[in-house]
Amino acid sequence: MNNIKKTNKMTDRFFYHIYPLGFCGCPEKNDFSCPAGQGLRGIESHVPRLLAMGVNAVYIGPVFESTAHGYDTLDYFHVDRRLGDNESFKRLVQTFHENGIIVVLDAVLNHAGRHFFAFKDLQAYGERSAYRDWFSNVRFNAASPCGDNFTYDGWNGHYNLVKFNSRNRDAREHLFAAVKFWIEEFGVDGLRLDAADRLSPEFMDELSDRCTALKKDFWLMGEVVAGDYRNWLFRPQNIPTGRAKNIPCRLHSVTNYELYKGLWSSFNDKNFFEIAWTLRRQFGDIGLYRESVLYNFVDNHDVNRVASSVKNKAHLFPLYALLFTLPGVPSIYYGSEFGVLGERGHDSDRALRPSWDAIRTAETAVDREALLKAIVDFARIRKNSLALREGSYRELYVSSEQFAFMREKDGKQALVVVNASDKERVISISAGDLRSSGAHWKDALNGREFHVSNGALAVPVHPSWASVLEPGASAIIP
Repeated sequence: MNNIKKTNKMTDRFFYHIYPLGFCGCPEKNDFSCPAGQGLRGIESHVPRLLAMGVNAVYIGPVFESTAHGYDTLDYFHVDRRLGDNESFKRLVQTFHENGIIVVLDAVLNHAGRHFFAFKDLQAYGERSAYRDWFSNVRFNAASPCGDNFTYDGWNGHYNLVKFNSRNRDAREHLFAAVKFWIEEFGVDGLRLDAADRLSPEFMDELSDRCTALKKDFWLMGEVVAGDYRNWLFRPQNIPTGRAKNIPCRLHSVTNYELYKGLWSSFNDKNFFEIAWTLRRQFGDIGLYRESVLYNFVDNHDVNRVASSVKNKAHLFPLYALLFTLPGVPSIYYGSEFGVLGERGHDSDRALRPSWDAIRTAETAVDREALLKAIVDFARIRKNSLALREGSYRELYVSSEQFAFMREKDGKQALVVVNASDKERVISISAGDLRSSGAHWKDALNGREFHVSNGALAVPVHPSWASVLEPGASAIIP
């Protein structure tokens, strides 16, 4: 067993995101006949490394039988043979749980692949198929781009991803039965709903109710690229107004793409006003999501590696400092803890989803051990700070290349100061803005101590770095 304290609070979590078909170096196409692979068993060997990083949650998937990339599912009840089998996935989840790590599974419920049994029946029997209404907008007056004698809705125009008709009760029950199976057979702790911005509200509400009935603390997080996240966090009658306490009742979290974009572009454009505006909108005094726990990331399996996105590679260090000190739950995409590079191709995501063997020898933007150490330090500081995990957000200072904010919770404080300049900068915060009666502050990253003098706290920050200050023993919030 490990020394990570088990918790049901998602604010205490630090996610590691694994795309297993890539991580395990699986063939691009499923031949539907090969024996079960050993990839999932191989992932088990990474548990000690993840624990050393401070990880206590994994987002993994998709893992079920598919034709190619995992999002074209053909069987929701069997693990993709390229990765292993049901027993190997069950064992992997158990190993994570034994080490205090929860497991969130990628759930592809908006669409299936063209090899999905119900779609194959539709191809075989056409209008006579018992499954014709399982799929969205099936029409027999035109041919599909794939050569079928009917057409249908595909996800985002991709006809190899056949969209379900979520109003069809039989289709819905099939998907809900799969989710029930994942919870009862594998013991997963949550789902990341792929393409949640395309799922119907009614579908998500029923899914939420069913999951909660099966597992009280089950966690649902939606992939939402744009829009008002409250539409996915709350049912209409419960959308909060004013300063009301929010309790999510549709999904518990969404992918914070708005913050993702601002994190790296604020560094590239020397424009911390961008990220400051986003944070005020999301988490300020009247922020839209100040009571919600959003899923924060700097890259994932669908977007360029952040090491390729930032122009000045030294900015990776303060960027990750922000990831671990801002409101929300942080996530690292596998390999990015080393600063590996990767950009999406014209029509392929393969460069974003390399094998672990390739990660080990890949070109990196910075010294991989230095970045890993920094991330471990940021994760440790967050773990030990109630203010950083659960605290409110208050902006203190913003300029083109410097940024400072305060996190506060139950009398605890964390002052974060970021410097994107290539020179050391001193940021001065007035004593009144600190809202603390103490004069002593200590940097949790390096132990340096600072004192309020002449009505202000002057914080020197190294180039392309950050400071995370906490009040000293004599600093008490009134």
